[in-house]
Amino acid sequence: MIKLTQMATAMALGFAAFAGSAQADYPEKPVEFVVPWPPGDLEDVLTRMIAEDFSAAYGVPAAVVNKPGGGGGPFPGAIEVANAPADGYTVGSFIIAIPVVGPQIGIPVLNPNPFEPLGNFLTYPFVIAAGANAPYDDMAGLAAHAQDNDVVLGHFGAPLVPTQVTLGLASEMGFSYAADAAFDALDCNTLASGDVDVINTTLQLILPCLDDVKVLASIGADRIPLTPDTPTVAELAPNLDVALWNGLFVHKDTPQDVREKIIAVAKETVMSERAQTLAAETGALVYWQDADAVTTQIENNTKTLGVIETILAD
Repeated sequence: MIKLTQMATAMALGFAAFAGSAQADYPEKPVEFVVPWPPGDLEDVLTRMIAEDFSAAYGVPAAVVNKPGGGGGPFPGAIEVANAPADGYTVGSFIIAIPVVGPQIGIPVLNPNPFEPLGNFLTYPFVIAAGANAPYDDMAGLAAHAQDNDVVLGHFGAPLVPTQVTLGLASEMGFSYAADAAFDALDCNTLASGDVDVINTTLQLILPCLDDVKVLASIGADRIPLTPDTPTVAELAPNLDVALWNGLFVHKDTPQDVREKIIAVAKETVMSERAQTLAAETGALVYWQDADAVTTQIENNTKTLGVIETILAD
């Protein structure tokens, strides 16, 4: 009996040592960073920088996997991360909508929220813009024009935070859009085509034609350095103060030591010269915000969206 007990103890210790060794070896196979949007915008570019540095730091392949079509849900990229093993080999690069809106729009795998943040690294220079030929130059002019004319809004998805903020601002300013439509990409061509009159999008996507558009407002607490004369939504309606951010997320059961290895690379990447140069060129804020601060921000953003929901329901 003593021998059996000793053997069982030895096997248990051996297994524990093996498990600890396997965990310490992370990463030992390719890692995917899932971006639930088409390639090309800021979150995609910065996540690719992180993936490149991750590969260089740990000697394993690391790639960005884009999942287009998630603007209004069902957020296929987020679902993929939620359904993947909680081992750090599938990491989500998520906008605010995934943890804030995702649990509320009828997607079972996202409710309750299965993710925990590693940290935020980007605040988008998100704007409300119109074509150069629009008969208004600011939000007040748009509000007056919309009283007697149909204005169509283009957005990334009706439930998403920028869309809700844009619709909430319209309501606060006494008008509504005659129609709206979701797009995977909102850029210079979207306005030039005449399919919509106003878009909400990241400044990055309209930088090539910035001289040919009118930026009516920016979404967030601070004005964008590249459009310093354009007021923020928070200036126009203080109760709609919400920032549009992007961060890295993993399944809540992911081991802490695995999280720390991902965080170590991401923090160094976003504070690197090339990442900060991108920030200066695009008007984005690029930084590192730790997991606890992100959790608090998610709670505050959820409350703000509740205010917007009440506004739109009236």
